[in-house]
Amino acid sequence: MTDVERGRTAQDEHGDAVPRPPTANQGPDELGALPKRSYLAVLKRTVKEFGDDNVTVWAAALTYYGVLSIFPGLLLMVTALRLFGQDTVRSVVDNVSGIAPGSVADILGGAAENLQKGGEGTAGLLAVVSVLGALWSASGYIGVFMQASNAIYDVPEGRPIWKTLPIRLGVTLLTGVLLTAAALMVVFTGRLADQVGHALGIGSGAVTVWNIAKWPVLVLIVSLLFAILYWASPNAKHGGFRWVSPGGLVAVVLWLAASGGFALYVANFGSYNKTYGSLATVIIFLVWLWISNIAILLGAEFDAELQRSRAVQAGHPETEEPYVELRDTRKLDR
Repeated sequence: MTDVERGRTAQDEHGDAVPRPPTANQGPDELGALPKRSYLAVLKRTVKEFGDDNVTVWAAALTYYGVLSIFPGLLLMVTALRLFGQDTVRSVVDNVSGIAPGSVADILGGAAENLQKGGEGTAGLLAVVSVLGALWSASGYIGVFMQASNAIYDVPEGRPIWKTLPIRLGVTLLTGVLLTAAALMVVFTGRLADQVGHALGIGSGAVTVWNIAKWPVLVLIVSLLFAILYWASPNAKHGGFRWVSPGGLVAVVLWLAASGGFALYVANFGSYNKTYGSLATVIIFLVWLWISNIAILLGAEFDAELQRSRAVQAGHPETEEPYVELRDTRKLDR
């Protein structure tokens, strides 16, 4: 096994010293601020690595697992939202339709309404089934995302299964909590927000501020979700968790722009109905998921190239990989 595969360990198989890449503790302050030309180089390498790391292929795999996890997750969300009244699910779907293609909103809305009607009197059973189903299915998504992250950082997976499995399940649970919180924030709008404000003795001005301020907060929640994914997934040390990563913000902007652009394309230029007939709605939904996963992976790619630039500035050869220290090599040492 080569020293690269072992993550630049202190000694090779002959006992000779091997130089390590910059350690994770060498954060931006220790490495110094990157010059402006470095950020331009980061953008160029991100575009280049987009093809080299097969981002579109990984996005397709994530789309498959995303389909498996969306509907159990939707079941969980519907069960939780029913506690706030019958109109809450429609409120969430109406807000989703503002950024997603109409066909996507139709699929989610129809599924949510069917789950809501079919779940009368069985909230407890629905909660148990949805938690188990969403946890198992969504953990598969996180597992593939971990593999994709390793490919993006050009590192092997050195963590044993007893370490990766808790990470998968933990990130899945955190993802579910954050998405549910985001959905509840969407719910508390309009008439419902007025009712809650009146019950709490809050004036209409505060409710108006909330209706405006919640959207930047939602962006921060999604950015935090991406930051957790980017930090926990790869077998690479980052030098500490950041609540909002540059790649997370890039992913949010790309996702919003791509979703809006795709919705505009489908509404005005697409011919999915002529080509696919009754399957057009499903095809549009899958393409939107695929585009969304590309945006998320591009955010991870951007963070990885920032890490490479920091390593290069610290003296690491630009083309030598890995350019980060591995978190764990026990699986490689067998």
